[in-house]
Amino acid sequence: MTIDPFLDRLDYHKPVRPDLATLRHLHRAWRLRIPYENLDIQLDRPTPLTPEALLDKFTRRGRGGLCYEMNGALSLLLRAAGFTVTIVEAAVSRATRGEDQWGNHIALVVDVEGEQWLADTGIGDAFLEPLPLREGTHWQGKLPYRMERLDTGTWRVHHHPAGTVASWDFRTEPRELAEFADQAWLTSPDSPFVRVLVAQHHRDGHELALRARTVTRGGLGGTVRHTLSTLDEFNETLKEFRVPLADIGADDLAALWAKTEGQHETWLAMQARA
Repeated sequence: MTIDPFLDRLDYHKPVRPDLATLRHLHRAWRLRIPYENLDIQLDRPTPLTPEALLDKFTRRGRGGLCYEMNGALSLLLRAAGFTVTIVEAAVSRATRGEDQWGNHIALVVDVEGEQWLADTGIGDAFLEPLPLREGTHWQGKLPYRMERLDTGTWRVHHHPAGTVASWDFRTEPRELAEFADQAWLTSPDSPFVRVLVAQHHRDGHELALRARTVTRGGLGGTVRHTLSTLDEFNETLKEFRVPLADIGADDLAALWAKTEGQHETWLAMQARA
């Protein structure tokens, strides 16, 4: 597979070598250029995890996705760049919701320069650069991320205090992306990704988040929330999140906007319970 379409999408012009510097640069570029979003799920469009489908969605169509797509596509890029990459099963919120959360997330373990690193662009406000698989607190700027070994093959990532999730776990046993095809095609009405439109993106030092009609802009200086009131404002917000409107289409954009009216109340109720 040629990596040029991915590099063009990332606007990446540095030399590509299977070394730690390149891994860091590619991971950061991905977080800055590709949004985390569930618009295809909201539109009831299939989300296949085949290499062909991921290449099409992330390069030709210029879209983002949820964890299975984001980390699946990133694994294609890293392997094409010469890295040794292991797809691993993960679980968000297992610490509070129990063992049955395994498989609701995936991550990547990358072997580089004699050490293993966790690469993960599938958490909406994940770290900008990979974390070493080494116990302790690892700082990125002013944000702390703590790696905890739970047992021989299981780790817990503790997000920074302002993160959207408290922690997520992963097992280092190798898995195949195709094993998660059923989880990626979310249809259950109980799934939060079915119930509420989601988009997240890192921009200009801030984490941007869209939940239905609520836009959150967060940074070290605090958080600002704004409620969208028109379809035009919704479309402009998606453009700010680097979601290409042409790939969605005018009719589907209008349908999404109408759908978020009820979702807005759902999201507020979910926040109140949290």
